[in-house]
Amino acid sequence: MPVVTVRVDEETKRRMERLSHINWSGVIREAIHRVLEGEGFRNLAKAVLLNERSLIRPKAGWRGVDEIRRWRGRR
Repeated sequence: MPVVTVRVDEETKRRMERLSHINWSGVIREAIHRVLEGEGFRNLAKAVLLNERSLIRPKAGWRGVDEIRRWRGRR
């Protein structure tokens, strides 16, 4: 497994040492996973919005059934 180094200030390090029963590597891993998952959802939401904006809106009164019949009639 690759290693990632995180730097914290002295005060944070002292406070972490007082809570030595906590698996800080696990805490950091979970935080990274949450951010990555959140970004994935954000990217999905952005894609949906872009898709909605790029949709072509039909003219008022246009019906898909009529269009299909027109194309079938051309055959």
